[in-house]
Amino acid sequence: MTHFPQQLLALPKFDGPFDAYKLAAQSCDVLFASYPADTDIPSHTHDTDNVGVITQGELILIMDGEEKHYKPGDWYHVPAQAVHAARFEQETSEIEFWFKVE
Repeated sequence: MTHFPQQLLALPKFDGPFDAYKLAAQSCDVLFASYPADTDIPSHTHDTDNVGVITQGELILIMDGEEKHYKPGDWYHVPAQAVHAARFEQETSEIEFWFKVE
């Protein structure tokens, strides 16, 4: 998590299956997340419309039977209720926006 500035590391910790700091915003949660190398997140869905940007490392996102690789500076989108999985073969950090669907 040293990739993020101290101001972000002072935010409340996210209560979930990975290390993240949460910045609450109206109709959107913002997560500053880090994943150790060799992290696998099994298939799941969210009630939120998620977009994120990779700041360090690489995200391997599996959705609709397709595997895509995202590197620093790349943005990705996971629509609400989309079944998806993720893999991190190297230490990775990202900023992720979870937009509430009304």
